[in-house]
Amino acid sequence: MTARARGARPGVRAPAPLPDPLAATCPAPRTETEHVLLGHGSGGQLSARLLAEVIVPALGPARPGGPPEDAAVLSVEGLGLAMTTDSFVVSPLFFPGGDIGTLAVHGTVNDLAMVGAMPLALSIAYVIEEGFAIGDLRRITGSVARAAQAAGVAVVTGDTKVVGRGSADGLFVTSTGIGRVLPGAGAVPGASRARPGDVVLLSGPIGQHGIAVLSVREGLGFEADIASDTRPLHRLVAAMLGRSPEVHVLRDPTRGGLASALNEIALASGVGIELEEARIPVPGPVEAACELLGLDPLHVANEGCLVAIVAPHAADDLLAAMRATPEGCGAVRIGEVIAARPGRVTLRTLVGSQRIVDMLVGEQLPRIC
Repeated sequence: MTARARGARPGVRAPAPLPDPLAATCPAPRTETEHVLLGHGSGGQLSARLLAEVIVPALGPARPGGPPEDAAVLSVEGLGLAMTTDSFVVSPLFFPGGDIGTLAVHGTVNDLAMVGAMPLALSIAYVIEEGFAIGDLRRITGSVARAAQAAGVAVVTGDTKVVGRGSADGLFVTSTGIGRVLPGAGAVPGASRARPGDVVLLSGPIGQHGIAVLSVREGLGFEADIASDTRPLHRLVAAMLGRSPEVHVLRDPTRGGLASALNEIALASGVGIELEEARIPVPGPVEAACELLGLDPLHVANEGCLVAIVAPHAADDLLAAMRATPEGCGAVRIGEVIAARPGRVTLRTLVGSQRIVDMLVGEQLPRIC
């Protein structure tokens, strides 16, 4: 007996099964070991794998031990210094609230601040595509100068390279910063220092930078209501460390958003982190945009807020210190560190259920910083 599809008439070929529409479009990447994917730059699981499997093993013997931080802390003749470097490929170059120049300065200053260091000097390097408008280059360089002056740090050196048309998408910027670790502030904050019972503090609303950039890039029309939160955070950190040395971890949740930052901390410290959804500030326009686009605000990039994990007995004092600064005036307590579920971040939802908050697998919002 010849097999045929149930319900098909004799002599009529059964229709071929419809292709799975997610097979080619699903953002979750296939296993890839030979080529770099866009998702390797997401700040999520693929980024962590690229670092762990390719980059860190090659550089490991020459770098300090411990989990990766936003900046390296060095001791030079007894002076505590911090050093960081970052590259910026944001598209578009100009967005509500800033541009690639302000982003380069603020991002570098903030990486230094996350290890308790105040910026001393910056280096800025440009890779410019042939044909890029000189007027735009002047505008961006002016933004670099103004942002550095406002942050109280000098741009002391740099480099310029020009590549052929189609090789750089306009302009890429690399910045390097050196800072001095604040003396007398206790141990340097680090991802492995979170302990059960610690409190999770957030300096302000999330999701503004990623949605602002995406809105301009895709012409979604949200830019009238949403601007990037990009700003320097070193003065906020100085206020916190000046109030209490019990700041165990600091992170600025950029690529991969708050979710990736907290997952990195949970894994590095071997603890669980439990969040309260009702306490996490998401601006109304950001929430509406995320609902429309199917995005989770916890995964959207930020450039002007930080998450801090602090000792419970110091939490109220530190929250007051944060709220006394312009950068931390919207600071809130959003969760706690727990011993259960080590390496996991969970969220207690508005309806009282719990869900796992994981790192991104693929790339949700490329070219955000």
